[in-house]
Amino acid sequence: MAKKSQKKIEKPLPKPEAEKIHPVKSSREGISSKTKLFNGVKKTRIRVIGIGGGAGNIVSEIASKIKKASFVVANTDIKALKTTSRKAIHFQFGQNLTHGLGTGMDPELGEMAAQDEKEKIKKILENQNLLILVACLGGGTASGATPIFAKISRKLGNLTLGIFTLPFKFEGEKKMGIALSALEKLRPRVNAFLVIPNERIFQIIDKKTPLKVALSAINKMLSESLEGLIEMIYTPGLINIDFADLKTILEGQGKLSYLNTVKVQKKEGAAQEAVEKVLNNPLYPYSIRGSKGILLNIAGERDLELSQVSQISKTISELANSEAKIIFGISQNKKYSDIIQTTLLATGCQIKILPKKLKKRNFKKAPLVEKKPKIVKKVKKSKKIKIEVPKEAKEDEVKPVAAETEKIRKNALQIRKETQAAEQELLEKEKIWETPAFLRKRLIKDQ
Repeated sequence: MAKKSQKKIEKPLPKPEAEKIHPVKSSREGISSKTKLFNGVKKTRIRVIGIGGGAGNIVSEIASKIKKASFVVANTDIKALKTTSRKAIHFQFGQNLTHGLGTGMDPELGEMAAQDEKEKIKKILENQNLLILVACLGGGTASGATPIFAKISRKLGNLTLGIFTLPFKFEGEKKMGIALSALEKLRPRVNAFLVIPNERIFQIIDKKTPLKVALSAINKMLSESLEGLIEMIYTPGLINIDFADLKTILEGQGKLSYLNTVKVQKKEGAAQEAVEKVLNNPLYPYSIRGSKGILLNIAGERDLELSQVSQISKTISELANSEAKIIFGISQNKKYSDIIQTTLLATGCQIKILPKKLKKRNFKKAPLVEKKPKIVKKVKKSKKIKIEVPKEAKEDEVKPVAAETEKIRKNALQIRKETQAAEQELLEKEKIWETPAFLRKRLIKDQ
């Protein structure tokens, strides 16, 4: 009987333990719940992978600024890997095909190199909750290998976000074509993706700026946006946002997305400034209008005003689709001294997909062809204007023409008379030749 009673006492013990482990979203329930939440969310694994030379440079620069994520730089070019940050894991693939060199802007070779190393890629991507793929499309490695990385990640069940850049116009149509083709392959293989055309850099810097400095400006904005997103997931807040919320917004496939983090000084009109800046990132060729998912976090000091929070959140939610999922969070921390930080992730942006827009841009040559006939028409009109002369001049021009026609008519009458005379002459001669020879001699003498 004693044994049975011991069994009954042991059964209820696990219940309170399960309740203690359960994370609590709101920090209002006490300091202990905050600690448990932080410890629970900290287990979320985020990995940022840069594929190809350009993306390797981006990841190298942002790896030193973001602490709560792991970084990988993947490339076929061993020399390019050596120049990247030591804070990122270096992954060389495709050795049997490229022999440690790049792919020479050949996406097929890049794809084959990734296919050849599927098992190694799988090991790098597994056991991750959020995978962020960064690729500068247009090159052979990035354009060919990134779709393979994305496909493996999706099969592993990772939440996958893509950050893709498109080449400058001066890099040529062929490179742009490779980039757009890769983007079409990537869309169904990622949950969401951001698109940043390199050409948009001229919106924030002067055209005389050195190329390295210009590209670094893009990297800085990406770094700030990613840092804001990761902070949002990891750091507990007054109204908390965790990985489950991020998953709700990103779930699906091929969602065109918008990510931006801005900081503004706390002053009069700060809320309006924050709204304008977070909604108008010059690097994106599209907006959040009509988006179907919004993840918004506003961070500030403990004295963050409700009116400021209301103004920012209301303006952003009004731009989204009427049936959009909107998740809102507030973080308060001493590190946001005199600053309001706003992080916005919008998914399912309702805009014509970027490749179609870019294809239309290629047809800008058409208006130039159309202008040519217009110019010819104008020239013709100007000639007509020049031809127009006073009435006196016209009369002078008409008179010689009339005279010429009269001369032509007189000559025709004369020719007719001459032909008639010639015919008469021939008839007379024929009469002479018809007479006998002895009489003909007399007629000739008489004439």
